[in-house]
Amino acid sequence: MQIYFIGICGTAMGNAALLMRALGHEVVGSDTGIYPPMSDHLQRSGITMLEGWSAERLAKLKPDLVVVGNVASRGHPEVEWLLQNPTQKYVSLPELLRNYLLNDRRNLVVAGTHGKTTTTCLATVLLRAHGAEPGWLVGGVPRDLPDSSSPGKSGAPFVIEGDEYDSAFFDKRSKFIQYLPRVLALNNIEFDHADIFRDLEDVLRTFSHGLRVVPGNGVVVANGDDKNIEGLVKSVTWCPVVRVGVGVHNDAVIAGFKESAAGASFTLLWKGREWGRVNWSLPGLFNARNAAVAAVSAGLLMNPSDPTVLKLNALATFQGVMRRQQVLVNRADLVVVEDFGHHPTALACTLDSLRARYPQHELVACFEPRSNTAARKLMQNEFQEALAKADAVYLVPAHRADKLGSESFDSAAVVTALKALGRNAHVAPTANDLLTQLLSPMAKTSRPRCVVFFSNGAFGGIISQFAQQA
Repeated sequence: MQIYFIGICGTAMGNAALLMRALGHEVVGSDTGIYPPMSDHLQRSGITMLEGWSAERLAKLKPDLVVVGNVASRGHPEVEWLLQNPTQKYVSLPELLRNYLLNDRRNLVVAGTHGKTTTTCLATVLLRAHGAEPGWLVGGVPRDLPDSSSPGKSGAPFVIEGDEYDSAFFDKRSKFIQYLPRVLALNNIEFDHADIFRDLEDVLRTFSHGLRVVPGNGVVVANGDDKNIEGLVKSVTWCPVVRVGVGVHNDAVIAGFKESAAGASFTLLWKGREWGRVNWSLPGLFNARNAAVAAVSAGLLMNPSDPTVLKLNALATFQGVMRRQQVLVNRADLVVVEDFGHHPTALACTLDSLRARYPQHELVACFEPRSNTAARKLMQNEFQEALAKADAVYLVPAHRADKLGSESFDSAAVVTALKALGRNAHVAPTANDLLTQLLSPMAKTSRPRCVVFFSNGAFGGIISQFAQQA
């Protein structure tokens, strides 16, 4: 079958295209941003990429199926051609995955506001160590897997990151609704994606829909310490709910968590007995929880009565995901960390962890308000509270501030407030100006520095520049 992807170079679309190619389909796609690394990966796999959008080209090609990515909406020339030619079959990305991959697999769907990519990778690594030969699809670049996606062995489990973002211009359901979970893992739930959801209640509604598609022979693995999740899962009667967390009321308990410059450690208990002791390099209690959720979810997928058949040894060497608390420089005088953080809770948790790891360092936070939520004022106070955990803070104006107008995150106001709290705070007009300030002799102190960059974008390319020049 020939499958045509509209917006093939997006992370999710590109990895799905690679999955379809691995399953034996002929894959073609169009996009306006054809550049490495995704373009190189697609080309190496024998996938044809077409520059730009063209209704005439699509009409001439007449593929068996068209996959419509989130980049396409009404007015898009290829979309308009599809709508005018009803005999041409088209689907959303989640519908493609459901119909051509997930419908004959035991699926572990990882959902929640934070930690989805890391937890998906963790579960996959544990299943691979168990010999399960799973398939997987993650929304990042894993450091412990050969690629971001793989179909795995036919009939083996499949682990997929369950995004709550909408599916396509014609299907506003969250992507994870289509993913046929045998195990649904819920890491945490907070308000995010302000361009899609009105408020927290709206977010909770879509997760409630996700819970309804878990079958009776499935299981929900929930963060038992999250009040928003608890409010949802208490009404689940059609399948078991297994709780994970630090509270003793949980089925799986994270006990004895410790963190220092040497790393982090904790004991995972299952039903009151020790499952295993974990010593690893990943920072923070939040990552320990990601590991616990992954272990319980993957273990229950393999053995619904006893997840401890899954050994935890592979966690000791787990490196994580690119751009998730990734240490770029580790010298006595300087530590540089890159993090995908774009939510106040994520920033706060990472800063707490870095404070525990590097107590003698000056903690410097650089933040680019870029996501559709972070760029707005909606959580400005929460971001301010999170950033106050650092000793020094460097901000740039919000992404698309000119278009958002009065709704835009006010970096200057946040800097003023942080200065009033005694923090060394700065706002720079551009990322390059921020880099100049960071590299200035005035920015350095007698103490070693731990500098962390928070952005879900490129931060103007300055992260690697700072790591090389500082």
